[in-house]
Order: sequence, then C-alpha cells, then structure tokens
Amino acid sequence: FDYQELLHNSSFCLVPRGRRLGSFRFLEALQAACIPVLLSNGWELPFSEAIDWSKAVITGDERLLLQIPSITRSVDRDKILALRQQTQFLWDAYFSSVAKIVLTTLEIIQDRIYSHISRNKLMWNSLPGGLYVLPQFSSDPALFPFYYSILGKSPSQEFTAVIQAVTPLQSQLQPVVKLIIAVAKSKFCAQIIVLWNCDKPLPLKSKWPSTAVPVTVIAGERKTMSGRFFPHDVILTDAVLSLDEDSVLSTNEVDFAFIVWHSFPDRIVGYPARSHYWDSGKARWGYTSKWTNEYSMVLTGAAFYHRYYHFLYTHYLPASLLSMVDQMANCEDILMNFLVSAVTKLPPIKVTQKKQYKETMMQQGSKTSRWADPDHFAQRQTCMNTFSGWLGFMPLLHSQMRLDPVLFKDQVSILRKKYRDIEKL
Repeated sequence: FDYQELLHNSSFCLVPRGRRLGSFRFLEALQAACIPVLLSNGWELPFSEAIDWSKAVITGDERLLLQIPSITRSVDRDKILALRQQTQFLWDAYFSSVAKIVLTTLEIIQDRIYSHISRNKLMWNSLPGGLYVLPQFSSDPALFPFYYSILGKSPSQEFTAVIQAVTPLQSQLQPVVKLIIAVAKSKFCAQIIVLWNCDKPLPLKSKWPSTAVPVTVIAGERKTMSGRFFPHDVILTDAVLSLDEDSVLSTNEVDFAFIVWHSFPDRIVGYPARSHYWDSGKARWGYTSKWTNEYSMVLTGAAFYHRYYHFLYTHYLPASLLSMVDQMANCEDILMNFLVSAVTKLPPIKVTQKKQYKETMMQQGSKTSRWADPDHFAQRQTCMNTFSGWLGFMPLLHSQMRLDPVLFKDQVSILRKKYRDIEKL
C-alpha cells in the first residue's frame, strides 16, 4: 500500500511509544485527519494546558493492546466525524507551520503571565482558535462574534454607522448628508460616527443634518485609509456599518442588511461585491469587479461586520501591510476581507443591491474618488498578491449566495412587502 494514501484514508492511526517516532506519527496523523490512538501511557501531549485533546484523540492503554480494536469499533460515525474535524482544526490552527508552533507557545506563556486576561478553553478549542482571539480585546467569549451560537447568545440589536469623509462639506445636497439622514432613520441605528479624513478644517456643527440619533465627528490625527478600521472607544455596539461618503443606500436597505448580519455575526454582510481569480498566464491572483453570480469579497464601502474586526485589523496585522495600504490610499477593504476570511474560513454574504449602484459609482468623477483613478485596479491586483503572500495562502472563498427580502420581486401588492423601498429601486 502507498503509505500516504493509507494514512489519509484511515479513520484511526496508532501512535506508539517513542519520543521521536511517536511525536512524528502524532503530527502526521493530525495533518491527515486520522484520529490518533495513543499507546503511550503518561505521555504529555503538546500544549495540553490549553488544548482539550479528548476532543481529537483516543487514549489507549499500552498494557491492553488487544482491547484497542474493540475500542475503535465502538466509536460511532458522528463521533468519528467530530474527532476528525477537530484534528484538522488543531493542525491548521497550531501545528501546520513552525511559526504557528512558536506563536502558540508564546501566547500560552503570555496567558500564564497575564492570567487575569487569559483565554479560556473554549477559545483555544473552538474556531477560529486562540491565535485569532486577542485577550487584549476581552477575556469574555460572549464579546466575540465566533461564540454566540455555542453560548446561546446573540449580538445586540443596534449598530454604529462609521462613515469615512474625505471631501469638504459645502452643501446640504452632498451624498454624505443624504446618507446620514437615511441611516439615522433606521430603527436599529444607535449612533453615527463620521471619520473626518479631509484636509479641510472640521465644519461647524450646524452644517451637519439634525437626526434622531447622535452624530459624532472624529478628526483623525493621521488621515490614513487604515484609520477607518481603528477601534474607537465610542463604538459600543457589536455591529458596525462601514460606509464610504458616496454610498447610496436607503433606510430599507440598511435595515435588511442588519437583519441578515444578525444571523451571521462573524461575517462581512453588505452590498458591493467583488471577486478574485487565478491568472494562469501571469501566474498571479487577479481582481475583478464584473457583475456575475459569483463573488468572494464584499467591499466595506457599504457593509456590516463585528466591531472585533476593528481591533484585529489594527493590532493583529503587520505594520508593513497597513503602511502599504496607507501609502497607496487603496486596498483597505480588500485587506479586511482577507482578514475575516482567513479567520472564519467562510465567504462574505451579499444582500440585495440596487441596480443603480454600479452606474452611480462609475459616474463618480471627482478627484477624490478612487473609481476615477486609472491605477485603481492595477494597485488592487498588486494588493491581492501581497496579502496572499504574507498569509501564505489565498483565504478568499467564492460564493453564489445572495439574500433578498421575502416577496422581493414577487407579483404581489407592495403593501404586503416589508422592505417596500427596495422594490422601487
């Protein structure tokens, strides 16, 4: 038999006693999704103070070898699937590279030193794993988007809108004013934050529209593209609605997108979708904005996501990538998609998008609009390959799922439809 083929097609792999052979066989079994059957009494498994190995291995007694076949046969199929899935999670999260092994070691030492903010067993043994759950954000798993279903909890029923403003406020007819008014009418909106990244001075408070929810204007000290994802203390809601100042959204669209996000709090949920592809001629990743049934990114110019991703973006990603984004004044939305997909191993979710959106964005002719920059797509192609090079793999996943409101295009009375404005768009 071919050893590797046999290894990958076996449910159980015996791991014998022996420091070298046993350790090598153990990691080999994890990588192959083969459930390790330990035959080494008293063997201390790696990172056992953080990892619950009972969810991934079967421990046998080396003095009772003849009982091993009956023990493995007694494991039902559902249990076998759960054990194999856990081996894959643990391998990918902590053992798939030397860098991850070293980083896991350092993080466990950090948890020992700062025990008051250490990660618990749930964080280490559930997706996405302890390396993506930063204890500096919180030691309470209920505050992370990954554990709501496990803990039987759900995110808060409100969101904070964060609008990136880069052009001077000169008229009440500007898109940013209309956007603030539309978002403020949402019954789920708790507050609106405007990130003033314009070179002009802050406009007077009277220049901003009067709304039922508070509008806070924050002037960035460093006016950078990455600044839109800074974890400001004023953001208290679980959900963040990230918006470009020229986004054109109705209140109904905002409400519906938030309802969808509430069911998928660990993902990016939004409107403008893009995709990646492999260019075999150039042997590199490509970026496309063509409207098709398939996508792999949802741009953060109009999207919901959990506020934890602000913290992860700012404190987890290397400074070199953030500097690249800031120097190019581009690709921050792609980098956020890379980050979320790498963490969740899931694609974003696209919701109903009005047909005019494409035409509206393509008509943006101002100097401040990135859509008017001829180098815009060339830069984004470069970003795709730089980001995937840093990660060591392409995290983006394609999806064909789009969520629409019930009765969206059905031939029924408009009065029966909950999101009536979407039908008119």
